[in-house]
Amino acid sequence: MSAARVLGIDSGGSGLRVALARADDLAGTATAASRTPVRTSAAGIDAADMMEQLLPMVRSLLSDAGAPVDAVAVGAAGMATLGDDLRAELPGAMKRELGIGRIALAGDAVTAYAGALGQRPGAVVAAGTGMIALGSDLTAWRRADGWGHLLGDSGGGAWIGRAGLDAALRAFDGRRGGSAPLLALAEDRFGPAGDLPGRIYPRTDRPAALASFAPDVARCAADGDPVAAEVLRQAARHIAEAAAAVCPADGGDVALTGGLFKTGEPLLAPLRTELAEQLPGATVVSATGDPLHGSLVIAAALATDDLRLPCDGRLLAVA
Repeated sequence: MSAARVLGIDSGGSGLRVALARADDLAGTATAASRTPVRTSAAGIDAADMMEQLLPMVRSLLSDAGAPVDAVAVGAAGMATLGDDLRAELPGAMKRELGIGRIALAGDAVTAYAGALGQRPGAVVAAGTGMIALGSDLTAWRRADGWGHLLGDSGGGAWIGRAGLDAALRAFDGRRGGSAPLLALAEDRFGPAGDLPGRIYPRTDRPAALASFAPDVARCAADGDPVAAEVLRQAARHIAEAAAAVCPADGGDVALTGGLFKTGEPLLAPLRTELAEQLPGATVVSATGDPLHGSLVIAAALATDDLRLPCDGRLLAVA
């Protein structure tokens, strides 16, 4: 009997990614991608737009594979708060158009967790432009932060970038807490400091614009600027606090995933210190894979009747 075929889908701000694999060999995948993000409005994530983008990619992958799909897992940014239309419409559309009977709908934090840790207890911090921590003892999920750049995402890329630009403008004004090196880098990236509000505030991608300055903060810290180093120490403290809030009481593995951690030692060194202080019983491990891999992990578990991650209707639902 041939192994089950599974489909993983990752939908986020940078577009839509799809992977097809055997349930017993997730490393050997065929992939397709669209750079167009699925439409999101006040009504939530648009299920019809997702299906319109998905169908040609999935049909092409299935045609090349020459075999049906036993299960699919869809991981989408905003699923918990904006996923009502997806939960109502996507399972029926997939069964009707693709003949897929087993479907899981998950938040991107859940697929990040599954990609990093698989189906074992622990905690995952996903940090890029934003920052969210998700933990589980396999009976329930615990979430911390992920509230967006205005209300939270403390320690994430946009938070670091905003704090760095604050220090730059303090130097421009002559106030305490300013950093001349950060001011120079801010003007290199955005233009004259006095024009900064007009260059940042009107942008529809304001969080990404703020986060684009995070690597400059890390560069300044690596070069010995004490203000930039303190920004990263505070970011590390926030990230560790979120991890501590969601980690199971008896400890477990903690994985770090996302582009922010590519900033390197200026952030990772204070983060290791904070994690050791706040989570002395936990073990920091490398993430096994990314959220697309996590969607395959969930689909494979669903196809083989081995899904051990907790279902709660919003973060992870099975249709």
